[in-house]
Amino acid sequence: MTKYNPELKAQIVHEYLSTSQSSNDLGEKYNISRRLISKWVQAYRLNGIDLLKGRRRKRTFTADFKLSVIDYYQTHEDSMAEVAARFDVLTSQVSCWRSLFKQGGIKALGPHPKGRPSKVKHTKKQLHHLANKTEVERLKEELAKKNQELYDTKMERDILKKSLSLFGPSTPERKPK
Repeated sequence: MTKYNPELKAQIVHEYLSTSQSSNDLGEKYNISRRLISKWVQAYRLNGIDLLKGRRRKRTFTADFKLSVIDYYQTHEDSMAEVAARFDVLTSQVSCWRSLFKQGGIKALGPHPKGRPSKVKHTKKQLHHLANKTEVERLKEELAKKNQELYDTKMERDILKKSLSLFGPSTPERKPK
């Protein structure tokens, strides 16, 4: 996507507002999409000239901000594009936040961990917690874990026995000669 100079954006918006030229005429004159020009004009009308300047870094939004955008969209008669321009976000972001909120509530709007999960068995915090436990507590946890494994193994064995009794052995038996 081509990035346009903020001065050019301001000039085109000023030309659109001061003259009776349409966004189609200005689009042909500057070789820019009429939709983009309309978007710039709408952003200027809602938030002023500062909105036409580019951003230097990636922005992050809090769950409260996302919730306020969704609330504003649902309580006012504005279109999604107007709400996005008012809050200086993309229309697709508003739509995405709205669908996330419908599916998972406010928890879905919160930050999520990025990347692959760690392959480290214990984090430093867990190791510190394990070191602080008494020997008896550690042994009790280990015993509970072993008991659970034993229970699971017994259940698997019982299921296999039952399936053998119902369906027979998996290999056919050979008759003696």
